[in-house]
Amino acid sequence: MKNLIDIMQMSTEELQELINRALDIIDNPAKYAQACRGKKLATLFFEPSTRTRLSFEAAMYELGGNVIGFSEAKSSSAAKGESVADTVRTVGCYADIIAMRHPKEGAPLVATRTAGVPVVNAGDGGHNHPTQTLADLLTIYREKGTFENLTVGLCGDLKFGRTVHSLISAMSRYPGVRFVLISPEELRVPRYLITDLLEPNGIPYEEVTDLEAAMPQLDILYMTRVQRERFFNEADYLRLKDTYILTPEKLRTAKQDLAILHPLPRVNEISVAVDDDPRACYFKQVLNGKYMRMALILKLLEVNV
Repeated sequence: MKNLIDIMQMSTEELQELINRALDIIDNPAKYAQACRGKKLATLFFEPSTRTRLSFEAAMYELGGNVIGFSEAKSSSAAKGESVADTVRTVGCYADIIAMRHPKEGAPLVATRTAGVPVVNAGDGGHNHPTQTLADLLTIYREKGTFENLTVGLCGDLKFGRTVHSLISAMSRYPGVRFVLISPEELRVPRYLITDLLEPNGIPYEEVTDLEAAMPQLDILYMTRVQRERFFNEADYLRLKDTYILTPEKLRTAKQDLAILHPLPRVNEISVAVDDDPRACYFKQVLNGKYMRMALILKLLEVNV
């Protein structure tokens, strides 16, 4: 694997290998402290980010490497009209690996054709976010010890939520997994995920609108925010943004070992009163994302430790 654009590029065996490496990094940080000494990561973020960009940067620094890049399109030559292909070809002359976020679907894939170094998709529009899925998978694995025979509820913006699309794709490959897709009618999961992935492979799923009714059966609850930046109509956003708000009261019927995930940022779809619940895993996800990005950087740079 030379790049990571879509989580489905990785087999379940490769994912487990990456998870095992991340777990070793957690247990033996000193062993990896200079693994990428002399290497440079370029973070090309054409769209705002806090966790993903800083997580990549922290990952590279903790491997002993260095970081260059930009955090918004207007601070790059894209503001002058430079193409993505030319930008990454230039940056590939300076860096050993590129992490790229872009508002247009497919831009990171275009980048792989000219970069000359490994490219990691750090989010492309409403399409994919494979490294967030790596964070999600490590969190699920550390909480549950397995990916098999789990009922996974995904709640909120399932239409534009690129983290949702990536996680469904990744988890669909494990036996016994079933999905409960919880959203308003307007924000249902894209049909291609149903017709091209779930139904042809006989993966059980249900589409519902009631979070509380679905709660008792869930092993994983993946909450998402309604994304203002993906809407064309402000009125629609305002109407839908508070459809689901997770509170302690709504968790009364949940399993005691439920794992609550959220890719963050949170707006108000999870009450802060839930943060102290031992089932809340969303800040653990943040830390797990750093470890998985460390493992991914080592894999793509072919660094053996």
